[in-house]
Amino acid sequence: MSPAPKHSDGLPLSTDLEPLVLRVLDAAKAAGATQAEASLSHSRGLSVSVRKSEVESLEFQRDRGLSLTVYFGHRKGSASTGDLSDSGIRQAMEAACAIATVTEEDPFSGLADRDRLATRFPDLQLDHPWDVTPDQAIEMARACEAAAMSVDARITQSEGAGLSTQRGVSIYANSHGFIGRRSGTQHSLSCAVIASDPDGNMQRDYWYDGGRNAALLDTSEAIGRRAGERTIARLGSRRLSTRSCPVLFVPQQARGLFGHFIGAISGGVLYRKASFLLDHMDKPVFSDIVTLEQQPFIPGASSSSAFDQEGVATAQRHLVEKGVLRSWLLGSYSARKLGLETTGNAGGVYNLVASHGALGYEQLIREMGEGLIVTELMGQGVNGVTGDYSRGAAGFWVENGEIAYPVENATIAGNLLEMYQRIRAMGADVDTRSNIRCGSVLIDGLQLAGE
Repeated sequence: MSPAPKHSDGLPLSTDLEPLVLRVLDAAKAAGATQAEASLSHSRGLSVSVRKSEVESLEFQRDRGLSLTVYFGHRKGSASTGDLSDSGIRQAMEAACAIATVTEEDPFSGLADRDRLATRFPDLQLDHPWDVTPDQAIEMARACEAAAMSVDARITQSEGAGLSTQRGVSIYANSHGFIGRRSGTQHSLSCAVIASDPDGNMQRDYWYDGGRNAALLDTSEAIGRRAGERTIARLGSRRLSTRSCPVLFVPQQARGLFGHFIGAISGGVLYRKASFLLDHMDKPVFSDIVTLEQQPFIPGASSSSAFDQEGVATAQRHLVEKGVLRSWLLGSYSARKLGLETTGNAGGVYNLVASHGALGYEQLIREMGEGLIVTELMGQGVNGVTGDYSRGAAGFWVENGEIAYPVENATIAGNLLEMYQRIRAMGADVDTRSNIRCGSVLIDGLQLAGE
């Protein structure tokens, strides 16, 4: 076979991965498999980190891999390999078939139903290669760190600045005749610094930007300045006494609240009966100002896709409508276990977009009047079965609608279902850098454990 054409970065075109994947499916059929699926991916990346202007690391990554799954009736076997030679593929196929022969039959296993597979593949503008050289990447990271360090003389230490750029191409195909191709990029630049006051008290903070198109990132200087300003703002942090008060989660922390929701409506925890939202379909789970919608076709978004990991067509739909739960997140296996239909969410959610009001960040602070702004959360104290929530927090205390002083070592305690239903406002300050797009979230009556 002649070498596949390549992009200027050395990766093959996604369309040119097809012959190898189809050859794998043919081999699975020849081995007696009743169904088979295979995915092939190639990726490359560059990452650099600097600290105190010195290069700490410079890494170039190039990976490729083949994953295949065979079904003999309801017996399943899977294998993967980075060796794409004929012998490497043959060994992976033999391993998958051997695994299938010794596994128990599972009546719920198998490919997604043929009539649910995607047939429409719009250009979602996910692939924006960045031909940045190592020297250029190093200089951008240095400029970012220098901007942060120059904000204030009290910034005395750096945890470094880093730049990362990744590009990948992949193809997924199965024995139903489905072929889905993807190519995409992800770029980021970040910086973290440490400030100290005359008493020797130290605070750390950071900032970053990321996205698929490097041309849309903030400048190195802007990211560095923001990191420095955030760090200085935390000097003089105090501890709060135990109290109940409103809490305003900034977008970067608010999306974690919705991340716990995503986990609770996903198929695996549902069929294992390990979710605090069991039996809540078509019932209110959020305050009625909250609507959550999956929007998989947003151009350039982090999780846009026309199909899920099984090739099932994705769809724009409400997960929560005016507070009421309207849909689970299911792949084919979990759907069959539950006696339902797949929702096209094998692999997770494809851009969760939260509703928002007209109030920006500063207006939400005035709306809150008195309470805590949470800019950082620590710990993993979330119980997905009961919804109990307890996490360390840092941020700023607000009095009379204005920030009064920074706060550290607070603990927020509550139950997620109650927290969701106490949401008073959703901010217009939407952060689009994640697969969860939301603004700040103001929640009434949360318990803070302090001194």
